[in-house]
Amino acid sequence: MQNYLKEAKTSASVLATLSGEVKNRVLHSIADALEANDVFIIEHNRYDMEEGRRNNLSSALMDRLFLNEKRIAEMAQAVRDIASLKEPVGRILDGWVTDNGLRIEKVSIPIGVIGIIYESRPNVTSDAAALCFKSGNVAILKGGKEAQRSNEAIAKIIQNVLEEEGLPRSLISLLPDASREGVAKLIKMDKYVDLIIPRGGEALIRFVNENATVPVVKHDKGLCHTYIHADADFKEAVKIAVNAKCQRPGVCNAMETLIVDAAIAPKILPELKEAFDAESTRLLGDDATRAVIDVAPATEEDYDTEYLANTLSIRVVNGVDEAIAHIRRYGSGHSEAILTNNHRAAEKFLNEVDAACVYVNASTRFTDGGAFGFGAEVGISTNKLHARGPMGINDLTTYKYKIYGEGQIR
Repeated sequence: MQNYLKEAKTSASVLATLSGEVKNRVLHSIADALEANDVFIIEHNRYDMEEGRRNNLSSALMDRLFLNEKRIAEMAQAVRDIASLKEPVGRILDGWVTDNGLRIEKVSIPIGVIGIIYESRPNVTSDAAALCFKSGNVAILKGGKEAQRSNEAIAKIIQNVLEEEGLPRSLISLLPDASREGVAKLIKMDKYVDLIIPRGGEALIRFVNENATVPVVKHDKGLCHTYIHADADFKEAVKIAVNAKCQRPGVCNAMETLIVDAAIAPKILPELKEAFDAESTRLLGDDATRAVIDVAPATEEDYDTEYLANTLSIRVVNGVDEAIAHIRRYGSGHSEAILTNNHRAAEKFLNEVDAACVYVNASTRFTDGGAFGFGAEVGISTNKLHARGPMGINDLTTYKYKIYGEGQIR
């Protein structure tokens, strides 16, 4: 592990000197290679899918794992989108001249070597690799064991392109020891690794937070809420709520709890139930919900659960303050939404809800690097320091001060 990370650290200086033009050319070559080798990737993905079926993975997890020509084309396009973004390294973030004539510039630079630990979504391998490469960082990738064959195929294609371009394969690589012990070693190698970004289940996040000596930006669970305010447009609210839950239930920006204002609950809950029944959504609710529609009882644990499945908890509240209080108690700081035509209520929600992304009259499913115009993201940070929300190329840089003098002494 130490020799592997030492090589990665050494190669960081090579990447840091590459021009934006060269990086973009390499990224376009990677995108072309992914599409040209889609059959190779799909063959390896098939092994992962078969293994997933043998291990009885949920339908949501199988959907995250699955690759076909269309999804590989989307992966390649994401790499091209990242290449098209403005160069993140070397930006002058601020600048001034002091009273004694020193000219100071605050300039963006790469973080260095970034370890990214993620779940069973093989597209993250190419997304994270491209984001790190564009921002001048060496990427050490550790995907979920469910996608091991797929990740290996994607990484091999990327490394072959690097080699063809005369660049070290170590600029983008999979962690050679993918076991829990390997991860435990990686997160303590602060001599060689500059940042760890874990994105996955609660157990993984907790393990990394409790054991890492490398700085961590965490992609915590996505316990997202949508609150239908008394002044919401019913038709629009039902459409948004169904999208937030059902469009792709197994992802972190999907809604897990629907909050409904008591003033409209008798009218809108039957409409919501009809819409969710059409999507085969399993519904659970509190006593006030169950007084209106026939659903299973929701427990305290349900309101604290990220289902990552087509299951939804419902809670009825008296006004926006109770909605905010519920989110404050159970939310994970990821994405929260209010559906209303009341400007005052919307602004109160936006200002008082503490989350990375707060929406008015839109689905939480938009919390995504691609949807935000970042090309992709390495994760949705629920941290408050360094980065928050979808982490794109600019969030993968830090800065240093360049000071130009003319003989000044102190």
